[in-house]
Amino acid sequence: MKAPLHDKSGKVTGEVQLPIRVFSREWNPDLVHQALRAQEAGRRKVRAHTKDRGDVRGGGKKPWAQKHTGRARHGSIRSPIWKGGGVVFGPRKNRNFEQKINKKMRQAALFSLLSKQLHDGVLKIVDSLELNTLKTKDVIRELAAFLNEGTVSTLIVPNITNKTIYKSAANIKKTKAVDPRSLNVYDLLRFKQILLDQKAIEVIDGYYKKLNARKS
Repeated sequence: MKAPLHDKSGKVTGEVQLPIRVFSREWNPDLVHQALRAQEAGRRKVRAHTKDRGDVRGGGKKPWAQKHTGRARHGSIRSPIWKGGGVVFGPRKNRNFEQKINKKMRQAALFSLLSKQLHDGVLKIVDSLELNTLKTKDVIRELAAFLNEGTVSTLIVPNITNKTIYKSAANIKKTKAVDPRSLNVYDLLRFKQILLDQKAIEVIDGYYKKLNARKS
């Protein structure tokens, strides 16, 4: 399987051979949606937290004697029926929102989405994204044809040896750089354009081959 190869100026300079197992999958929107929901659920943080009667400060002393007062029996002023008492069945911080999805499904969803984005022209393969500078303005100048002055949200997937681009891309509006071994459905769907370094293709293919061999 072959795909167009671009240079940094955006021009097509040739073709590149792609691994079929990664970039020639059928589009499976249901599986991609499931993987996205699972990833978003894993990122979700618990914010609401209420105190029950054991968490509220005070209330250790019995407010009055059990008998002979004419009042109803109470053991603590922090009982849920008292003002300032604990909350019954309120939200707690120990909730877990994670959704189960196995590695094979997550991998299939990733490959399906990569294939779809390549077919739709969202994913573009660049001959090299290597940069010898940390300056953000130099990165913007080098990739001006793709970034379009920051108006197009762009995910950059460089080769693993390219360490400088992560810091440089962090300062560019609507732009993010991610390690090819950390590619995920959430990031791929967030951006309107994916720039993939040619050498990163081998990294992705090799990483998942090694991962699958380890499981078997």
